[in-house]
Amino acid sequence: MIEKVLNRKNFYKAYREVVRNKGSAGVDGMQVTELFSYLENNRDRIATSILNHTYVPQPIKGGTKRELRAGPWGLPKNNGKTRLLGVPTAVERWLQQAVSQVLMAKYELTFEEHSYGFRPEKNIHKAVTQSLKYRAERKENVP
Repeated sequence: MIEKVLNRKNFYKAYREVVRNKGSAGVDGMQVTELFSYLENNRDRIATSILNHTYVPQPIKGGTKRELRAGPWGLPKNNGKTRLLGVPTAVERWLQQAVSQVLMAKYELTFEEHSYGFRPEKNIHKAVTQSLKYRAERKENVP
């Protein structure tokens, strides 16, 4: 399966998706607009290090407590606390997308039609809409 992840076409598709999603720079400061030239020079080295089990991911960019209170680095939780928002580097997002594409191709067909969690073209809004349709259908069929 790793060969499919490291396939050039899969890598290119992952690159296009990362650029489409935009996003902030990670700890390395690299913007997604800089990713193409970086990958041109380093893609083979990264793939080789993955195959050799020597690849080390970059840390996730997060905020300090002060930044959490003042900026966009935290997500509020029900208990009043804040969950740290981590921002991976553009390269990490590219690799995560490459893995995701291969896994989705393998496992998407095994999901039930009514499964909505973490799937392409499925989201919370569609799940709620479908739930309301089921409820309306049930009421119509009750004597």
